[in-house]
Amino acid sequence: MTSQTHDQDSEPPLARVLAVRRTYGDVVALDDVSLDLGRGELLGLLGPNGAGKSTLIGLLCGQRKPSSGRVEIFGGDPRSASSRTRLGMTPQETGLPPTLKVAEVLSFVAAHYPDPIAPGPLLERFGLSAKAGNQTGSLSGGQKRRLALALALVGRPELILLDEPTTGLDVEARRDVWSAIADYHADGGTVVLSSHNMSEVEELARRVVVIDRGRIVADDDVAAIRTHVATRRVSFRTAQPPDLPGVERLNTEGDRHELFTSDSDAVVRDLVASGAAFSDLEVASASLEEAFVALTHQERAA
Repeated sequence: MTSQTHDQDSEPPLARVLAVRRTYGDVVALDDVSLDLGRGELLGLLGPNGAGKSTLIGLLCGQRKPSSGRVEIFGGDPRSASSRTRLGMTPQETGLPPTLKVAEVLSFVAAHYPDPIAPGPLLERFGLSAKAGNQTGSLSGGQKRRLALALALVGRPELILLDEPTTGLDVEARRDVWSAIADYHADGGTVVLSSHNMSEVEELARRVVVIDRGRIVADDDVAAIRTHVATRRVSFRTAQPPDLPGVERLNTEGDRHELFTSDSDAVVRDLVASGAAFSDLEVASASLEEAFVALTHQERAA
C-alpha cells in the first residue's frame, strides 16, 4: 500500500513529511514516507519495534534530519527554534535533571513560553502536587512519565508529539493521561501519538498510520483500518463448542469461545444447526490489533 497525504479543506497542514528517507549507515529507518497532519487531528502511529515510529517523531521535532526529502512543521524547518515554539513533546525516554525539584523543572520550562499554564494546576492535573517539592530523581517511572506529559503541555502548544506516553503507568494513571490527551484535543490541539498499546490508540486516535519496515502500509480512520481484515469474530458461551466449518482460529477462556472466520453468517447458521446449547452470542469485526497484525504480516509476505 502506498503512503498517503490528507488534505484538511484549504488550510495548509500543521506538519508535512514529503518523500522522506532516513538511513543510519546501511540501515533504512524510513523509506519514501509522506504524510500531512491537519490542524486538530489526533493521529495514532502504530508499528512493530524498529518500524521507524521514533525516527519519524524525531524528524518532526527536529532532533533528526532526513537523509532525503523534506519535513515541515508550521510551514518551517523543525530544526529551527522558531518553528518549535508551538510544539510540545513527550519523548520515549525522559531525561530529567535528578537534583531539581518537580516544581522547579516545570517552572523552568514554563519560563520559555509567552503564555504558559501555571505549574500548580498542571501538577494537580497529573497527580503530582504532593511531589512538587521532591527531586525528580526520587520519582517512580510512572511519575516521571506524568511529569513529562505536563512538560509537553505547559507552553500551551498547538501540536504535541507523544512517544509511548503511558509506558510504566498503572491502569488508573494511564486513564488519567488518556483523559488529559483527550481534553487537549477537544480544546483544538493536534496530537501525534506513537504507542504499542492498541487499546490506547483505539481509545484516542481518529486517524491511524501503520508503519512497517520504514514504510507506511496503512493510513486511514480506525474503522477503515479494521476493514483491511476480512476476518470477523463470533463469540458465545457453551460447555463445549461444536466443530464448525469455516473457522480459521479458536480462542477459549472458560466457557467463552471466540471463533474467527471470514464468513460469520455461515458460522452462526452452522452453530444453530448443530443443536449445541449456547448463550451470549456476539458477532464483531476485527479489532485494531488484529488488523495491525494482518497488515504487517501482509506487508512482510509481499
